Amino acid sequence: RNMSSAGPEGRKKMRECDGLIDSLVYYIQGAIADHEPNDKATENCVCILHNLSYQLEIELPESYAQSIYMQRRNISNNDKTPSCFGTRSRKVKEKQQDTPLPEEKSNPKGVESLWHSTLIRIYLSLIAKSTRNYTQEASLGALQNLTAGTGPMPFAVARTVVQKANGLPGIRAMLHVGHPAVRKTAVSLLRNLSRNTFLQNDIAREVLPDLVSMLPECVPRSDVACETTTSICYTLFNLTQSSSHNARLLLSAHGLPKVIAISMNDSNMFSKASRAASVLLYSLWSHTDLHSAYKK
Repeated sequence: RNMSSAGPEGRKKMRECDGLIDSLVYYIQGAIADHEPNDKATENCVCILHNLSYQLEIELPESYAQSIYMQRRNISNNDKTPSCFGTRSRKVKEKQQDTPLPEEKSNPKGVESLWHSTLIRIYLSLIAKSTRNYTQEASLGALQNLTAGTGPMPFAVARTVVQKANGLPGIRAMLHVGHPAVRKTAVSLLRNLSRNTFLQNDIAREVLPDLVSMLPECVPRSDVACETTTSICYTLFNLTQSSSHNARLLLSAHGLPKVIAISMNDSNMFSKASRAASVLLYSLWSHTDLHSAYKK
């Protein structure tokens, strides 16, 4: 567990170690099957996998990277508009987000397991069944790592979490645990998931009121709470930017006074949260059909 946090070279060596990842996954599967998700060894295994999934997309061996990105290249090469990726139009961004991974292997080995749906479901199972805060945080953090970035892997993992494995109820429950770091990691994961336009309505329906309820009445005074507030604002920005319906959901959940109060804080120490709230307000105002409701 300590070695897995030693940096890129350490992660690379451990990912390449024959049988190591498979053994960690095997142990966790056994612990879940035996209804023992709270033992220390399971926590250690999940924390190792969490660390090994960090910057995975960037650090993948060339052979894996080529197979994962091949379909994406084919789609971009077949596109009739040569400048579409330069302009980053919404249509093309959605196409990028919808690019699937190559067909999953039924029996993944080694580094292939790190983004496989089997392990994604294991993380979600631990989130639902473990009461150990470090295990919860590491499971959420692994999913956060896997959904970071804009390539086909993060978006495929996000769709597995939300649509194929029905992971939102478990993640939603983590928004209400007592441990601040667990809540912060759950919100960071939702922020990553909410970047996928295909999932935004599902996410808003399941967790938008919970996110609004988590917003403080003013900028919080601790670093962790401030980071959590910042992530909530950006998640709400993603969910409401293109959806008047979701913006109305935020309004119905009494989120607007909170966002205004956070945006008005002028302390440099907490400017990230204030800036995020201001960006959210600006986006909300773009829904002209809601102006009269805002004014009320």
